[in-house]
Amino acid sequence: RACEGLRRKRRTDPPSVGAGAPTGCGTYARAARLTHRTHSQEPARVTPLARLAAVAALSVATATAALAAEPVNTLEKGLFGHKPSDVAIRGYDTVAYFTEGAPVEGSEDFATEWNGAEWRFASREHLDLFEADPERYAPQYGGYCAYGVAKDGLVKIEPENWTIVDDKLYLNYDDEVQALWEADIPGFVATADDKFDALLESE
Repeated sequence: RACEGLRRKRRTDPPSVGAGAPTGCGTYARAARLTHRTHSQEPARVTPLARLAAVAALSVATATAALAAEPVNTLEKGLFGHKPSDVAIRGYDTVAYFTEGAPVEGSEDFATEWNGAEWRFASREHLDLFEADPERYAPQYGGYCAYGVAKDGLVKIEPENWTIVDDKLYLNYDDEVQALWEADIPGFVATADDKFDALLESE
């Protein structure tokens, strides 16, 4: 599954570390780095200090989120950390990642219930696409941070930190975690695939 079909974007706060080394998918890895920067930026590099910061933040987030693990990520920032809100992936339109190639805020006017959460969309067209085939458009791991799942945590995401690989949407915690994720996407996907169901049951 490794090196096909990449589209992604950037940005947001962290899981626990131990990122694997880049795989042999040179073309894939280069594409990921290029799409993670603006025209004026260099490819993201993860310094040891940034790694430590990402680990610490994700550890705190995991401890907070462990009290309320639902099949779909509805965590929203509150006064004291992130709490469930009943609205999936911060209210962003999951279909837009595929059709627009960008994070787009959804609207209460175009909303549906699926898998125990409210999903919002930017248009009736996107709502209809989702209702016709929700599994196709819903993010992997219920919209929890993909890197976090690989590192045994169910934590919040930032809508601007995303990747589409092999027609599957993956969301991440923030810029630093996104950079760690990009170091070995196929490896982290394989690990997260194995862990997600067990994490839901253990929380």
